[in-house]
Amino acid sequence: MTYKWVVLIVFINSWAGSAYGAAADKGAFHLLNPTPRELMREMSTDRPDKTESPYTVDAGHFQMEASLMDYTYDHKNTERSDERVDNYSVFPLNLKAGLTNNVDLQVVLNPYIREHNRGEGAKATKTGFGDVQTRLKINVWGNDEGPTAFALMPFVKFPTNTDDLGNKAMEGGLIVPLAVSLPAGWGLGLMTEFDFNRNADKDYYTDFINTITLGHQIVGNLDGYVEFFGSFNDEPESPWVGTVDLGLTYALTEDIQLDTGVNIGVTRSADDFNPFIGCSIRY
Repeated sequence: MTYKWVVLIVFINSWAGSAYGAAADKGAFHLLNPTPRELMREMSTDRPDKTESPYTVDAGHFQMEASLMDYTYDHKNTERSDERVDNYSVFPLNLKAGLTNNVDLQVVLNPYIREHNRGEGAKATKTGFGDVQTRLKINVWGNDEGPTAFALMPFVKFPTNTDDLGNKAMEGGLIVPLAVSLPAGWGLGLMTEFDFNRNADKDYYTDFINTITLGHQIVGNLDGYVEFFGSFNDEPESPWVGTVDLGLTYALTEDIQLDTGVNIGVTRSADDFNPFIGCSIRY
């Protein structure tokens, strides 16, 4: 990380922290001077729903969010062909480090992917390593208190995949998440995302993603959520992708959370269903 980036992060952290008194009190903490346990905020994760959280990992602390089982099946496609695709991801994970009170760094990995395609003319099975994505989450307000929270998350994808499990282009984008505390213990999450991707003709296009998720405590440490996901891009005749997602989270401790759920496609361009089981651990 260059000197200019360090200066920018410190400036944003100081500016965002001034919006709320609690954040300003924690402005002295950073990666090498961790936030004391008694000042740490409640653990917040970017999984299991697709709507990212605007809350960052406390300065000097680390968080791992991973799928223990992640399976995707797709048969109903826009071409209405008999193609069937099974995809297994083994331990995909997001590693996070709190740089300052309002900024964390994330590295998203896919160590092993197995894709089996039963469609005519396609390679039957692909296996290998996936792409690597780095993200910087910058909380703009509401990290430590307030009824709303907002963040900016620029990211870059590095084409590290093997066996043609992705393209060979460097891509990136911007994620914009917003959290809102509602009456009666309900929580609302909203997210807009802009992905700048490259097609087979090596031309770049933009994917537009929008999500909305609604969550509530069910009983004790068990929470549930329902989410709607929509995506389209600016290429000609681009299909609209839509899913309805359902899931549960269970907090074992203040620093360990289990989750499970399923994402269900509601358009032909979306995967038919995607069940998963995962966990998140904070250090």
